[in-house]
Amino acid sequence: MSGPYILVVDDEPDIRMLLRDVLEDEGYEVALAGSVAEAKAARRSRRPDLILLDVWMPDGDGISLLKEWNEDGSLPCPVVMISGHGNVETAVDATRLGAYDFIEKPLSIDKLVITLTNALESDRLQRENQGLRRLGTTISEPVGDSAVMNSLRDQVQRMAQHDTWVLISGEAGVGKQTFARFLHAGSARRDNPFIVVAVGSLSGQEAITELFGSEQGDRVRFGLLEQAAGGVLFLDEVAEMDLQTQGRLLHALDTQRITRIGGNQPIAVNVRVVAATKVDLAEAVHQGRFREDLYYRLNVLPLKIPPLREHPEDIPALLKHHMEHLHQQEGLPERRFQAGALERLRRYHWPGNVRELRNFVQRLMILGSGEEVTREEVERTLSGQTLGEADLGAVKLFPDLPLREAREQFERQYLIHQLERSEGNMTRLAERVGLERTHLYRKFKTLGIDPKKLKTDG
Repeated sequence: MSGPYILVVDDEPDIRMLLRDVLEDEGYEVALAGSVAEAKAARRSRRPDLILLDVWMPDGDGISLLKEWNEDGSLPCPVVMISGHGNVETAVDATRLGAYDFIEKPLSIDKLVITLTNALESDRLQRENQGLRRLGTTISEPVGDSAVMNSLRDQVQRMAQHDTWVLISGEAGVGKQTFARFLHAGSARRDNPFIVVAVGSLSGQEAITELFGSEQGDRVRFGLLEQAAGGVLFLDEVAEMDLQTQGRLLHALDTQRITRIGGNQPIAVNVRVVAATKVDLAEAVHQGRFREDLYYRLNVLPLKIPPLREHPEDIPALLKHHMEHLHQQEGLPERRFQAGALERLRRYHWPGNVRELRNFVQRLMILGSGEEVTREEVERTLSGQTLGEADLGAVKLFPDLPLREAREQFERQYLIHQLERSEGNMTRLAERVGLERTHLYRKFKTLGIDPKKLKTDG
């Protein structure tokens, strides 16, 4: 794998050449720009992993350029400012606009290399932690010591040594994303991004824009394919992708080229695709809902994750893991399971699989009392855990409507219900429903939901 791609923007040719030689020796891929105009063109042609940006240039200044790139409230990659005329005010402005650091000339090469390493690592960890918060756990590898789990881990470790596409299938909640992250962590791409595409939250043109990005004049929006450069693109519930997007995605990945919406310049992409599905993709192909060529492209390395009820011997380890994790991460009081409680949970069928188990443990830790979890408490908690009596109790179904209308009605009621439970907190809501905040705002707009009005009415 090639190293991170760094764009160096500086009006002094000698400094540009020196930085290129130093950074290439460090294993980075480097592009050079000597002006604001060249910097804009270079950034448009390919998304950098990091930008080294000079403050003063012949046709503008780096602070103004930083402000333009930060227009949406966040930079697309880490930016390290460099200047021979720096002052405290300039450094403060750069930091306020999102710059990772500010380095004065003459440059200390050792300091520069350390700063770039830290900036790239900080960015990687931030993206990883965001994804793990949405996943609801920080499992580094799938938990369990059964023959089933040992076999699955062995399969994944062997798959990780190759760069082929992978299709992970299994019921909802079995941990498909956990296995995908485990695969990524063991691969040669481990130091590069793991980008999740919540396919079910996208549709039509929105999906194409989200995946391929867009550009209009100097404004560039990098799509998820570019954000995943060098790493993994994880297609969560890939069966929900519409046929048009399927075709365009397959062509882009086969040719390793994309064109942003509104753009005309082909851009190279290098990603590994890992897809997940809870439905039978072969049946979806038979019904005409999924492209046959994409199915065979995805299904080179299939990985089937069995439901939890098929390896109940892993339930005690999972209960212990989630109890310890919730205690460490959320400060919830740690408790012990009595033997009778463990036996009852081993015999429970867990229709929601590992996800349901984690939610169950969290409920016991929040609502329960005492150091030990008894069988009676388990029975009481399980009896109140049916779907109709829990999170979706206030959400109605619409069996007499056409599928599209029924889905929109359900989504509208579901999101309003979850917004109320999150007390209007969009960050909490995004984590609860498993969507990016940008996806949520688009979904609200599509469904005609006004979060501010709902908060006012409440």
